[in-house]
Amino acid sequence: MDLERKSIGSNVFIYPMPVTLVGTMVDGRPNFMAVGWISRVNASPPLLAVGINRKHHTARGIEEGEAFSVNFPTAEMMDRADYCGLVSGRDADKSRLFDVFYANLSVPMIQECPLCLECRLWRTVGLPSNDLFIGEIVESHALESCLSDGKPDLQKMRPLLLTMPDNSYWTVGERVGRAWEAGMALKEQRG
Repeated sequence: MDLERKSIGSNVFIYPMPVTLVGTMVDGRPNFMAVGWISRVNASPPLLAVGINRKHHTARGIEEGEAFSVNFPTAEMMDRADYCGLVSGRDADKSRLFDVFYANLSVPMIQECPLCLECRLWRTVGLPSNDLFIGEIVESHALESCLSDGKPDLQKMRPLLLTMPDNSYWTVGERVGRAWEAGMALKEQRG
């Protein structure tokens, strides 16, 4: 086995990243932007963080509305999700690509997405080029066809994933084990 290491620089991404469509209201119109820089960051309250360049139309919508949605498109929605990352809501009405719905926070969500989260802006952290928007998940909305035992099922969802810097889209493969179980035998053996 070759264990030799090679330096590959500092522009490294942790992958795969989920492709999401962040929804906001901007100038009274629903807007969606493709975002891969997203992560759950707290258990209680349930918080997630989204990194967006502060020059984007969507960043303005989050700041002004103090709320946003996070919509998880399927692999079959790849062309529409990619389009939402190619054009600005300043120039195009991207909401026309989707069946839009609203719930508690009046932020636009996408009916075709298997999972949609409504988030209230909790805090904004300024970074050198991006703002890190931390949102509290107020409610989640899932398509029943994508649930197993009342929980999102990745194989049924067929979420769209992104790898960078090769800029490729992927989907989920097979499950290889269960978290907090796979290492139990080793824990018992080693103490």
